Amino acid sequence: MSNKPSIPKGTRDFSPIEMARRNYIFETIKTVYRKYGFQQIETPAMENLDTLIGTGGDESDKLIFKILNSGDYLAKADEGALSEKNSTALTRSIAEKALHYDLTVPFARYVVQNQNDITFPFRRFQIQPVWRADRPQKGRYREFYQCDADIIGSDSLLNEVDLIKIIDEVFTELFQGKLNYTVSINNRKILAGIAESFGISDRLEEMTVIIDKLDKVGMDGVSKELTEKGLPAEIATFIGSVNQDPDAITKVKQQLQKPEIGLKGIEELEYVFEKLNQLNNLQTANLVFDPTLARGLGYYTGTIIEVKVDNFPSICGGGRYDDLTGKFGLKDVSGVGISFGADRIYDVLLDNNLYPEFQGDSTQVLFTNQGEQDEQVFLPMLFALRDAGINAEIYPEPAKWKKQMTFAERKAIPFIVSSNQEGELFVKNSDEADKVPFNTIDDLIQKVTA
Repeated sequence: MSNKPSIPKGTRDFSPIEMARRNYIFETIKTVYRKYGFQQIETPAMENLDTLIGTGGDESDKLIFKILNSGDYLAKADEGALSEKNSTALTRSIAEKALHYDLTVPFARYVVQNQNDITFPFRRFQIQPVWRADRPQKGRYREFYQCDADIIGSDSLLNEVDLIKIIDEVFTELFQGKLNYTVSINNRKILAGIAESFGISDRLEEMTVIIDKLDKVGMDGVSKELTEKGLPAEIATFIGSVNQDPDAITKVKQQLQKPEIGLKGIEELEYVFEKLNQLNNLQTANLVFDPTLARGLGYYTGTIIEVKVDNFPSICGGGRYDDLTGKFGLKDVSGVGISFGADRIYDVLLDNNLYPEFQGDSTQVLFTNQGEQDEQVFLPMLFALRDAGINAEIYPEPAKWKKQMTFAERKAIPFIVSSNQEGELFVKNSDEADKVPFNTIDDLIQKVTA
């Protein structure tokens, strides 16, 4: 007896209606991206492992899906690492490629390889799946889509203003004013200033990784892990005291009286807030300063952004990275970007019943098939409807009327075209009881598009 087929945990199949909903999300985001001058690119699903390792920090390295070398991958395996069961050293000798865990690092590689063909500042968007060896749970998948927009080759904070406005426009369209969401903003320089003020500048990445777990483990959990790693638990106390405080910026300034890097971060943050206020702020977004926002990816150096809806993980995030291209030989090129999590946005829209009807994504007209006469009459009409932009199909073989009507009902096809023995033609709207006669293809088109 054969095993029942299955798919890997953390991945999903998508039905036609699910694809219609996903494409609605993608097209909404694409429309806004293009409006702001972004151009679309794609990069391979796999990258050289060396491209990915070490760019997002130790935590990100653990999430990379490695791809075994083709052929006899053990032939060139590190025998010492194999005998010692040293998985890290062994992996480097048997896996030269990996699936990308985000789209930003491949983008940085792309920029360096194509720098002579790019006009800087370069605005690109990219919508592709990514893979992370994470533990699957609600809203967290091993394969999921990211919808990225990045501006690279410019230090201007006006780029951050643009990206926040993009977030506002996308969610204003998707949520239709029926769902509240918060755009949290912080700056890695502020976190660096906090680390310096507590005397742990050399352990900034460790601190931010722990703080980034706040939503998962709470403030007590953050404090406990800081202590376990030999970092001051007072960091959690300080962050907790200013979290959700309307006067948080002033209190953080007081903590950062000496560290210049922290004060620089405050200055950049205030600039972004000021420019957004000059633009009459935002349509629907609730923009707040969140000193607890860390975002675990190690390549962020300035502004960091995260968007949340109640009871859901982050649905959008991003930030500024000052030298990500430096890993690939192009130094001192600053970039900033955001990424919409399409899979989580899908769940938010579904749970809140915010999807429109997708009639145009399925068959609109079914031509029935009672035999050779129907096929001769309906085939030319079928292609005429398709040429007119109307989704149509013919039942592929003669079948009982009930079977064809069941087919149309299950596919939610709104219009049924049929004929009688005298050759008269009829169209029936599934919402109505009576069939309506028609004579010409133009007459039919008018009836199904009215």
